[in-house]
Amino acid sequence: MGSGLGHRPLVFLDVDGPLITFAARPTSPERPAPLDSPEGGGNPLLDRLRPEDGRMLLGLGCQLVWATTWMADANTVISPRLGLPRLPVVDWPDSDDEPPRGLHWKTRFLAQWAAGRPFVWLDDEITDADRAWIAAHHPERALLHRVDPYAGLTAADFSLIHRWLAE
Repeated sequence: MGSGLGHRPLVFLDVDGPLITFAARPTSPERPAPLDSPEGGGNPLLDRLRPEDGRMLLGLGCQLVWATTWMADANTVISPRLGLPRLPVVDWPDSDDEPPRGLHWKTRFLAQWAAGRPFVWLDDEITDADRAWIAAHHPERALLHRVDPYAGLTAADFSLIHRWLAE
């Protein structure tokens, strides 16, 4: 479960969609590590990562947490390419329990992991059903923000998150 870092908001990060976009991004002046580097992993889609996303995420002043099916690989493959430290990882339980209809399979686990702390969840598969479930079952503020998987995180997304954090 979450660590005891006070009441600082968590930011749960999905990788595919928010950070590795479904469409190629315009060329960045800062290129991630080449694919033949040890942290390249041979995945050609890693070229879609942008180091500036790492700086913007760190600038939120929140506890960043990987909430992705990449699991611990996010720390060895994604974090170095974004300039992020090793982050806590949500360890998805091995469960055959199906979530209620329309609810994302991550939703209940993230609320449990947050353990009553405020959180932001950045994912490309969030729906109104997830927002309604969290509003009914999580005692603290939560921002469930759907990121366009073709654009990835944008300045507008970060602006919205900063406004929410300032409230």
